[in-house]
Amino acid sequence: MTTDFDAAAAGYDATFTHSVIGKAQRKSVYGLLSDALHESPAQKILEINCGTGEDAIWLAQQGFEVVASDISEAMIGVAKSKSDANNPVFRQADINALSQNFEGEQFDLIFSNFGGLNCVSSVRLELFFKHASELLTENGRLLLVIMPKNTKWEQLYFLAKADFKNVFRRKRNSATANVDGQKVLTYYYNPTETAHLAQRYFAVEKISPIGFFVPPSYLEPFFSKHPTLFSVLDALESAVKNWSFLSKHADHYFINLRKR
Repeated sequence: MTTDFDAAAAGYDATFTHSVIGKAQRKSVYGLLSDALHESPAQKILEINCGTGEDAIWLAQQGFEVVASDISEAMIGVAKSKSDANNPVFRQADINALSQNFEGEQFDLIFSNFGGLNCVSSVRLELFFKHASELLTENGRLLLVIMPKNTKWEQLYFLAKADFKNVFRRKRNSATANVDGQKVLTYYYNPTETAHLAQRYFAVEKISPIGFFVPPSYLEPFFSKHPTLFSVLDALESAVKNWSFLSKHADHYFINLRKR
């Protein structure tokens, strides 16, 4: 997995972070993240799967103390090149070894954006919830953005291409996802599955769709040429942010979990 994301690091920002679709989906996440932070203030935040550091830098700009981690040395290298300050602090770390990597540390909130946790199997995801709860302070929060199984955009995309074998590929136990040209083994979890895996350690506070109307990033070539249509979809996206029942059909969903 490290090699895959190392190879994707150089082009990731151009492909997603600075794309029309990437900016729109990130705007939705930041709105929900801001609401959660307003409802339950935090001081120290751990971001996992931080990629090129865009979210960690944004959180630091809001005044939080941020430690941001990623398994990919190349991703961390890009993140560090964006910031010459001590906040955020970027560290290479594997989410499957949280207890070892952050032993003795405590955080008020742990955050993971855009499907970083879709890289782990259900067994490892349940272990992640256990270890995350140990790193969180009392009533700490876990805010995650995860890819579900029933994404309507993807089903329509493969139907339009007459690629029938991949229409429901996310419903398999695992599938291969394209991350900036790199093939990455990916596991998809609907909100109910994530809540079930987390239930021993966390209670669900809120679930919201991310990318129900705003399409997946691989449709950027089309929608970048049709800004009016995209603006309509973006406006519709804002209108349904509290419609949790759409979450399993979106490109991603935001789940707000509170430590038990």
